[in-house]
Amino acid sequence: MIRRAIIPLIVGGLLLPGAVGAQQRATPSVPQSLSLADAVDLAIRFSPSYRSTLNDRAPAAWGVRNAYADFLPSFNVSGGVGYSGPGSQTFAAQTFSQGSSTLSSNYSLGLSWQFSGSTLMQPGLRKAQLKAVDATTEGARINLRSGVTQQYLSVLQANAQVGLADVQMKRSDEFLRLAKARFDVGQATLLDVRRAEVERGQSEVGVLRAKNAVIVQKLRLFQQMGVPAPEDPTIVTLSDSFPIVEPTWALAPLLQEATNQNPDLLTLRAQESAARAGERSAKSAWLPSLSFTAGWSGFTQQYADEQYAVDRARAQAGAGFTACEINRVMINDLNARLSAGFQPITSCSLLYGFDSADEVAVRAANNVFPWDFTKQPFSARFTVSLPLFDQFSRPLQVSEASARADDAAEAVRSRELLVRAEVTNAYYGLQTAYQSVKIWDGNRSAAQEQLRLATERYRVGSGTFFELVDAQLAAQRADSDYINSVYDYHKAIAALETAAGRPLR
Repeated sequence: MIRRAIIPLIVGGLLLPGAVGAQQRATPSVPQSLSLADAVDLAIRFSPSYRSTLNDRAPAAWGVRNAYADFLPSFNVSGGVGYSGPGSQTFAAQTFSQGSSTLSSNYSLGLSWQFSGSTLMQPGLRKAQLKAVDATTEGARINLRSGVTQQYLSVLQANAQVGLADVQMKRSDEFLRLAKARFDVGQATLLDVRRAEVERGQSEVGVLRAKNAVIVQKLRLFQQMGVPAPEDPTIVTLSDSFPIVEPTWALAPLLQEATNQNPDLLTLRAQESAARAGERSAKSAWLPSLSFTAGWSGFTQQYADEQYAVDRARAQAGAGFTACEINRVMINDLNARLSAGFQPITSCSLLYGFDSADEVAVRAANNVFPWDFTKQPFSARFTVSLPLFDQFSRPLQVSEASARADDAAEAVRSRELLVRAEVTNAYYGLQTAYQSVKIWDGNRSAAQEQLRLATERYRVGSGTFFELVDAQLAAQRADSDYINSVYDYHKAIAALETAAGRPLR
């Protein structure tokens, strides 16, 4: 019964961490009214690419702790048990026999401490690497915000195109009604009616395509945010809108801000700092290294057959008694012949006797496994090492580290030039986009007026249906170009924000 109760508990304990991890990885549903701030917040919390970047910080932080911990000694504890069967072993042409199996146990406590130039340089190197990871994470966050903003604007742009398609649909319905009315009174041909029906069908397809484009752009937004899309993406609406205002930013301050705040540039600078720290760490290999070790240990060895231990001790006592008797006779004989004055041996039985008390003592001395350890002497060692020649491995490491640091510096300089070009291009692109909005707004008004005049001319019979269709197409293109110019303006601001490294509105 106890076993049956324990097994489910063990299985539950093994599965519980996985269940908890699954709950932690669960992603929320997208709110029906989604603002840009909410989209960015969800992306920061659940974007897989950004989360994988965040995962790099914990090892880097532990690297800093480990670098400082290298100044402290390490302490190791080990222990074990062993078994050896009876038999003979040969070592160095000598044979050792053992008539009983033995049980053994041992322990060891070790203290070790090492210090070198690399140990001294590791904290600075690890700190620089941690700063590089933080800079990479911050750059990934800013780039993620920029990507989500761009995609958010793409969804709004697609929504605006749906509105334009709906307007075009209403115009086509009106033109079809007007063509049928003129055909009924004999002022238009059946060709005008059929052409109006074709235009209406094309407008209907345009509405379907525009709505599908919104769904596609929303799915891309959800993917970039790292959250699952709802089964019906149309239930999610974007709540933010962006006004058109004249850009008043100056180029010189933007260039200065980008030099100090551009996320990619900051990441490369942090990586250069880490590379320089690595170069200093490589040069520290020329310094001497110090090491200190100390150890405590003990062991036990017990014959599994206690009688074997008793017989062995009795045999050793008998051999000692025999040798003692021989020595006693020889010494006493020399004393008698030469009056040498040797101390006579009166009785060997007192020295090498073996009685029941000795047997009890042997059995007690044999019963040591596994905790009655025989301690070994304490040992300690201090070493100073200075390699004099290592096949040029140290110069090679220093040269490679210096090359990496120089490459990192060149990468920073290259990125600085690229950032200046990106900021300048984004700045003038924004100016062009703003001017384009005003121009396309005027073209849109002119096209709408042209369409109104063409409609009136066709209504009174002074214009043809082909003129009306041409005016309709011109108005549609002008409206579409205006919408595209508006969102090109907003995306240009987002691109300038990314290059400058900070929000501009």
